[in-house]
Amino acid sequence: MSDEQSGGDPIEDLLPPGAVLSTRLADGEWHRLHPATPLLKGGFVFIVIAGYFINSARQQLIDLVFGAPHAHDDGDPIAFLTEHGRLPIALLIIAAVLILIVVIFYLSWRVHTFRITDEVVEVRSGLVRRSLRKGRLDRIQGINIVRPFFARLFGAARLEIDVAGHDANVRLDYLSSSNADGLRLDILRLASGSREREAAQAPDARGFVEQRVADFIAPELDPNAVPPESVVKVHVGRLIGSILLHDTTFTLLVLIVAAAVGSAVTGKYFAIYALVPLVLGLGSFLFRRFTKSLRYSIASTPDGVRVGFGLLTLSNETLPPGRIHSIEVRQPILWRLPGWWEIKINRASKSNAKGADAQRNTTILPVGNIDDVLRVLGLLLPGTTDESMAMLKLGIRGRGTDGGFTTSPTRAVVVRPFSFRRNGFAGIPGVVLLRRGAVWRSLTIVPEARAQSIAMTQGPLYRALRLARVHVHTVNGPVRAELGALDMADAMRFFGTESAQVITAMGTDGTHRWRAEGSLR
Repeated sequence: MSDEQSGGDPIEDLLPPGAVLSTRLADGEWHRLHPATPLLKGGFVFIVIAGYFINSARQQLIDLVFGAPHAHDDGDPIAFLTEHGRLPIALLIIAAVLILIVVIFYLSWRVHTFRITDEVVEVRSGLVRRSLRKGRLDRIQGINIVRPFFARLFGAARLEIDVAGHDANVRLDYLSSSNADGLRLDILRLASGSREREAAQAPDARGFVEQRVADFIAPELDPNAVPPESVVKVHVGRLIGSILLHDTTFTLLVLIVAAAVGSAVTGKYFAIYALVPLVLGLGSFLFRRFTKSLRYSIASTPDGVRVGFGLLTLSNETLPPGRIHSIEVRQPILWRLPGWWEIKINRASKSNAKGADAQRNTTILPVGNIDDVLRVLGLLLPGTTDESMAMLKLGIRGRGTDGGFTTSPTRAVVVRPFSFRRNGFAGIPGVVLLRRGAVWRSLTIVPEARAQSIAMTQGPLYRALRLARVHVHTVNGPVRAELGALDMADAMRFFGTESAQVITAMGTDGTHRWRAEGSLR
């Protein structure tokens, strides 16, 4: 089963005359992965093991070949085998095992195939236990290209296709780096409903070494694929400062100081010992947050927002239009003085991952000033007018009723003593804005076409104060689109108006086929 298989070409039949795919991997036929895949997925472990035995047996092999005497070492298994004349048999067994492993890896690679049709991505694998994974193109939430350090040495990359649903993602590890880039474009075009394709990529005439050097020095965002004016980058100095002023860092320092003071007063150090696991855990979280935000950049492409980051392992993900279900712009209290903000999102894939590893799944901007925030929001909400951007800025930094925000009544001071003047909601075309918090300030943004339902609740205390809470339900994730301490009449008006607008927006939304003729962006 090769890349040059004969047979029908269902996708090519859909194209206009003369139009071709960016690669030959999205032609509806079955294809294999990069030849180095077995080595990259597990072969390095066996290389390390083989290297260990070769290093341990080096002296014994020299003695065996040249007949030189050697010292006896009861603790060395190689010396024991040599002394009893069993080293050749042991080497033959090891060689046989390694050959068997290589054969298994080769057969596993032979049966691990994939194909891209105009409707689904399919991957089948397994020697004994066969498996088949499918991902529908119209449910794709993002396509990520990951280039681990060792894979880059071979010119390979991993293509991760995030599909809506529990454990529905599809991975192709590994493809050649150029094929991964081209295949992502083809999948996005098929998912977008476009019937036009770019010309096929010309073969790279550079040598192997030149291509590998280019892979290592190339920017994480291709300047030919994104307009330079749309790129937002995170500077290393600001990233370091944001981590030093992060809530987690402050909590960690408070605990360390408290443990040190307690130990000095009592003369017992159990508090410090008990704190060690927590320090290691929080410290690891902060370190991984830092490394996963290096070279972070965001830009606009014709097929959605492109997010790139990483130092040794590069990650480059495209989020198609309409796949972001809610957005939160948040400012911790310690970021107030430098004027920094972060942006998180909910999407229908991987939004529930935990810890620093989940950052690439939910964090669109790790840290930025107000100008960076507005530029990123412009990427996430295409077609936003200047008037709408002014409303977003008021939602981020403003308070009171400026800009048409409906805020909590004065009696809400009982439950919102600091934030009742800032707590409120507003709307711009196609989007709901929920503003809250005076100490930890935030603005939640929900595209109406992505809302799943609208709820209004009222507990005993709220009922006594004639207040209510509203909740815009979206997919699960770190962003919670809810707002409390609203006047009962305002909450009922929000419930009725937004329910109608959500139904209308869902009926006219065309972002699932963003390049199709007549689609709505």
